[in-house]
Amino acid sequence: MAEEVKAAVAESEGKNFIDAFIEEDIAEGGRFQGQQVHTRFPPEPNGYLHIGHCKALTIDFGTAEKFGGLCNLRMDDTNPTKEDAEYVDAIQQDIHWLGFDWGDRFFYGSDYFEKDYEYAVELIKKGLAYVCDLTAEQFREYRGDIGKPAVSPYRDRSVEENLDLFERMKNGEFPEGSKTLRAKIDLASGNFNMRDPVIYRIRYMHHHRQGDKWCIYPMYDFAHPIQDALEGITHSLCSLEFEAHRPLYDWVVSNISIPYHKPRQIEFARLGINYTVMSKRKLRKLVEDGRVAGWDDPRMPTICGLRRKGYTPASVRNFAEMVGVAKRDNVIDLGKLEYCVREDLNKVAERRMAVLNPLKVVITNYPEGKSELFTAINNPEDESAGTRQVPFSRVIYIERDDFMENPPKKFFRLSPGGEVRLRYSYLIRCEEVIKDAAGNITELRCTYDPMSGRGSSSDGRRVKGVIHWVSAKDAVEAEIRLFNPLFTKENPDDVKEGQTWEDNLNPESMVKVTGYLEPSLRDIPIGQAVQFERVGYFCPDTDSTPGHLVFNRTVTLKDSWAKINK
Repeated sequence: MAEEVKAAVAESEGKNFIDAFIEEDIAEGGRFQGQQVHTRFPPEPNGYLHIGHCKALTIDFGTAEKFGGLCNLRMDDTNPTKEDAEYVDAIQQDIHWLGFDWGDRFFYGSDYFEKDYEYAVELIKKGLAYVCDLTAEQFREYRGDIGKPAVSPYRDRSVEENLDLFERMKNGEFPEGSKTLRAKIDLASGNFNMRDPVIYRIRYMHHHRQGDKWCIYPMYDFAHPIQDALEGITHSLCSLEFEAHRPLYDWVVSNISIPYHKPRQIEFARLGINYTVMSKRKLRKLVEDGRVAGWDDPRMPTICGLRRKGYTPASVRNFAEMVGVAKRDNVIDLGKLEYCVREDLNKVAERRMAVLNPLKVVITNYPEGKSELFTAINNPEDESAGTRQVPFSRVIYIERDDFMENPPKKFFRLSPGGEVRLRYSYLIRCEEVIKDAAGNITELRCTYDPMSGRGSSSDGRRVKGVIHWVSAKDAVEAEIRLFNPLFTKENPDDVKEGQTWEDNLNPESMVKVTGYLEPSLRDIPIGQAVQFERVGYFCPDTDSTPGHLVFNRTVTLKDSWAKINK
């Protein structure tokens, strides 16, 4: 309870309570005085990392960096179910992409299977573990309740019998699920994790690294503290769900003959984001059911999905730091993540012009067959980004939203008789609106001021509206993928009776449109972010080819017109 109070005080003062605990531990008289801070990041290789893992690994690696310490990467592959080398490789790639490195400190939980087994035998010999024949369902019946101790008819087996049975479990003599090894702790504990928890179970499954060598596997709560201790971890930083497991963590390292110090477990709140799910089980189901195009689908909250969507490592890390370290689970607004990527891309992304909802404009007094180049700034935030040449011709495309036939006040874009500046180019005036038989606007006929191409005009007049455009004959056609939240509800689990979380999937989470781009966008490398001026940030998708360009929308820009009309 003292730790919880200290954490609450630190949090109320705006401090990182993990840092406060570590500073206390390494100070004179602290439990780790004179030792190097050593953390670890232990993902289970049964799926791809998502934004929630990013918070955890930022804390694990970032804390080690802050204190001049070390951080191990350990694959928690003690459960053979759905673990695969594909996920191991992807996890390493994602961590490196984010800018973290573990050096030569890369381990597998399965590396310690022999040691786990030896320590389990040690507990049996000490009378602190026993083989139980109860199934999980049966044990729930014996588990008791608050104020009512649990019971187990197998708890008093002799040391010799338990050693024999455990050896036979290892040798594969019993059916799966017929026996477990339980720690003998406290059947009356108010913490049900301490009521003789299972520390080994029988599983006849092929392990992705160990093959068929083992048919008994240690439980996470038993294996993890052993692994931490053997690797010399000082601070085992984990999510809040393990807070109630901390007494068991401490019990394990206190009752086996670990030749090293005993690590300290500290818990922090998990990260949740609205309009998505963080459960790897649910994310895997979306992939396996074909509801998304894969783990790296840009609608997924996975690190590889964010990367494909155009997020930068800096933006993801900045988001994790903005969220901070808390002691209470919370759900963060998706807008904060989008804010972080906007802030970063505004500094580094080059600007280009693209029209996603085109309206044809014919400049009637511009000479037919003529074309010219205008100089455009690549990034006003970075002079070193230089300039580029943008072609201009008699027929251009503008965004359909940049024209209104009957505009309200404060609409400074194009309208009948109105005038705007084409970005980097001329002033044009709308003279005529062409419609089809159904009354839909198909074309605008405009005139231009030939003396306005250098930012001025023939008579010195100025206009408030500046819109982007592309030359029709030079435009590059591309498939544009516009992404919206994956779910229609902030909490996807908020469902009516008879529904599931999948019923809240957003059918408009990806909308494909045909866009027309300035020609320089043909050569943008896959994954490199660019700003489509006045539209948003985009990047070429991995599906993109020279013959069929595909761009993903990373995030929209702030829309001042939308703010006015709220």
